[in-house]
Amino acid sequence: MQVLVLILNKVECMEDILKGFIDVGIKGATIVDSMGMVKALGEDNLDNIPLFGSIKMLINESYPYNKTIFVVLKDDQVPEAIDVIKSKVGDLSKPGVGIVFTLPISYVEGLA
Repeated sequence: MQVLVLILNKVECMEDILKGFIDVGIKGATIVDSMGMVKALGEDNLDNIPLFGSIKMLINESYPYNKTIFVVLKDDQVPEAIDVIKSKVGDLSKPGVGIVFTLPISYVEGLA
């Protein structure tokens, strides 16, 4: 089993992603409101740091918050979940879209 973590900046896609999960048999997820480090620090704190100065230009000011979605999946469900995400948000390598990754789960209890 794995936990898939999606940090979604394109929050307008969240409902479509969740509906897509249901369509492929993924029936549960946890959604948390979140904020990236650059946003949390604020522009005033980043002006003296060249790397962060460049990063802040990539941030979409319209979306100061994002959504973090956690989904516990069987290993064979991971490719389907990632396909759903990509079909709804587009190219994850573009700035301002989001980040997806998985982590192995060594123990889980409480799943239906």
